[in-house]
Amino acid sequence: MPRQNTSVSYGSVTKTFHWLTALLILTAFPIGYFAEETAEFIQSSAFDGSQATIEQATLLFSLHKTVGVAAFFVALGRILWALTQEKPGLLHPDRKLEAWAAETAHWVLYGAMLIVPLSGWIHHAASDGFAPIWWPFGQSLPLVPKSAFVSDLFSSVHFFAMLLLGATILAHIGGALKHHLIDRDSTLLRMAPGTRAMPVPPAQVHSALPFVTAVVVWLAALGTGTGVFLIAEGTQGEGAPVVAAQSAEGSGWAVQSGTLGIEVTQMGSAVTGSFATWSANITFAEPANPGPAGDVTVEISIPSLTLGSVTAQAMGADYFNAETWPTATFTADLVQIEGDQYEAQGSLTIRDQTVPVTLPFTLTLDGDMAVMAGKTEVNRMDFNVGAGTKDEGTLGFGVGITVELTAQRNG
Repeated sequence: MPRQNTSVSYGSVTKTFHWLTALLILTAFPIGYFAEETAEFIQSSAFDGSQATIEQATLLFSLHKTVGVAAFFVALGRILWALTQEKPGLLHPDRKLEAWAAETAHWVLYGAMLIVPLSGWIHHAASDGFAPIWWPFGQSLPLVPKSAFVSDLFSSVHFFAMLLLGATILAHIGGALKHHLIDRDSTLLRMAPGTRAMPVPPAQVHSALPFVTAVVVWLAALGTGTGVFLIAEGTQGEGAPVVAAQSAEGSGWAVQSGTLGIEVTQMGSAVTGSFATWSANITFAEPANPGPAGDVTVEISIPSLTLGSVTAQAMGADYFNAETWPTATFTADLVQIEGDQYEAQGSLTIRDQTVPVTLPFTLTLDGDMAVMAGKTEVNRMDFNVGAGTKDEGTLGFGVGITVELTAQRNG
């Protein structure tokens, strides 16, 4: 079998690229499906924290990503080889609609072989990532920043490009079977292994229309993926409360606005969220010298937490168990350390566990207005949150807590 293409059939190199690409793509599809199914279960409230399930998801995603990167490079080699080769003509160029559809599908597939794995790769590289690609060249890509926005955007593009790839593959297979079983011509056999006599194609009239059509199809797919992502981002932004906190009745200070946020690390990726409902009862008077300055009691509605794609999982029995313990409480004494540096020294109760916690914060006073910002970290294991997940590489032990608020003195 000759290595080069001829006017009547494909050579051995082209056939090898074709079938290897098909094998990699058709392998990546089911692995990706089962990986997503496992990830969705892990993120659901039904997940019990099983380490074996988490390891299975990591294995499936690593395998999917590695196969995808391999498919990208094989596809790139195939396209570069095709540019140097003669392409056998259509056996029925007189069937204008069929010829246009076949050529369009080929151009769409060429784009898909690059766009689908590349968009997935960018999604991976832009995040801190879990489930690494199995190769020695690192997990990053040049010019791709670590950005949740970029990662989520290309995740959406990857999904819609994958749908287009799947539909085009089905159309491509259907066309090949139609040629073989109904037309009974040699279209399919020209790509089959082995050497055999092939008919000489009739004269061809080439057109740019199939390429233009494929570009339009890809612009529609990429635009859909981008548009769906941006709409979802906008909807989430509209849903965020402008004032997340309120003052408890009888408080010495009225909270005007504020946010209470948390950050966890799941499988190497930072996941941030915030509580939409919480109240603060604040008693405060600026001391003449560093020392006691008041006290605070904060009550937090656990079900009001939004934590990205793992919100439902966080509410589950192995985590916050919001149905049984819907409220967390922080009670502390306020102490001036020096200048605008303060600490809230007290205890935090989550679930049925109460743990000593100190929150360092800065405080700026302007008449009856006060602006504070603080940050601390707690260990989730101290509160039996995610106790079934003891692998810190899967779910980090440390949970960052950030508080920002503006308050006005009552009376």
